[in-house]
Amino acid sequence: MKTIKIGLLGLGTVGGGTVDILQNTLPEIQRRLGQSIEVAIIAVRDLNRPRNVDTAGITLTDQTFDVVNHPDVDIVVELMGGTGLAKEFLETAIKNGKHIVTANKALIAEHGNELFALAKENNVIVNYEAAVAGGIPVIKAMREGLAANKIEWVAGIINGTGNYILTEMKKPGADFAKVLKVAQELGYAEADPTFDVEGIDAAHKLTILASIAFGIELQFNKVYTEGISRVTADDIRFAQQLGYEIKHLGVASRAESGYSLRVHPTLVPSDVLIANVNGVMNAVMAKGDHVGPTMYYGSGAGAGPTASSVVADIIDIIRWKDQPAADQVPALGFAADELESAPVVSIDEISTSYYIRCLVKDQKGVLATVSAVFAESDISMENIHQEPCDNNTDDATLVIITNQVKEIRINEALESLAKLEAIDADIMRIRIETLS
Repeated sequence: MKTIKIGLLGLGTVGGGTVDILQNTLPEIQRRLGQSIEVAIIAVRDLNRPRNVDTAGITLTDQTFDVVNHPDVDIVVELMGGTGLAKEFLETAIKNGKHIVTANKALIAEHGNELFALAKENNVIVNYEAAVAGGIPVIKAMREGLAANKIEWVAGIINGTGNYILTEMKKPGADFAKVLKVAQELGYAEADPTFDVEGIDAAHKLTILASIAFGIELQFNKVYTEGISRVTADDIRFAQQLGYEIKHLGVASRAESGYSLRVHPTLVPSDVLIANVNGVMNAVMAKGDHVGPTMYYGSGAGAGPTASSVVADIIDIIRWKDQPAADQVPALGFAADELESAPVVSIDEISTSYYIRCLVKDQKGVLATVSAVFAESDISMENIHQEPCDNNTDDATLVIITNQVKEIRINEALESLAKLEAIDADIMRIRIETLS
């Protein structure tokens, strides 16, 4: 039985999970492959650090180039993260003719175009299932399972930290700051949570999903990104009263003159499946022109789920590596010379309905004034809710659901509202997606 040798870059949470699966599930994997897999060498930062997995018989090195230049290594698995050194190491490995598996969403989103082109030149495969939604095989599902469809849109809860925070904020007395602190204590959020709560992590993943869905080049720098730090418990309560849940979604869709790529808090009707995905779980929806809406749900992080995708990618490479390049599944699901350099439209050009919350003086004529502002911008108010504030002031909270309108027009209306003496200028606006 032939043995395929693996070199790992990194032995952290996911690296340890990968080694664990390969050690404890090897007989089942060999049944699927008819070949054996051996972890030959692993690059680590600290050779003296205690390990949570058995590394007996595996060479450990603190010289990463030992792995990418190793003559016997067939597949390099990159689990170190970052976009600087990781890119350099993978470029070297590709030039050495080694196939690549990576869980590095930032690297693929920001440098994937270059890496895939280099891989094609050197006739090697780059697999990256674990880069999006952890253990959910959403890349394979969209790239291969939905290949008969023209994808209309993709929408996903693709960051477990943000979803955990919004879920916990439903509880009485919860607010963003308190829940974030708990998330950090539980290990769901980093000490610096910016990448998660401001949507950068989700934007990396959405970049990848959009490219697979539409056959466009990776364009991370054009994703509109908005975080959840301004969402309040009141917003969540009002949304539920109106029949919605608030989710931090990545949304990619076709537009009149290109594509829309955006990450932001979103009101989703409570009867849509993805609205009921809670805690640290992930889910991705995709709508194809033949199959209609589909959803993929599961764990988006963690040693077991993410390592499961890593090992599945290793298995796929072993199955396909000896096939002619023309017979292999393209990295982004479309032939490399068929990827579009399609424009990503400005957020101003998208059309959705909107949830608006503002603080107003609880006095006669204010609602009529607000209505007039929206009427001037030809925006209909489909639902209006007003309730007094509980702080013994003469203020009231006004919540409005609008009809579908272009973002540029809602912005004009909100600028006019903010200038009114009877309205606090700190106006909250959240987009609404029906996902139908």
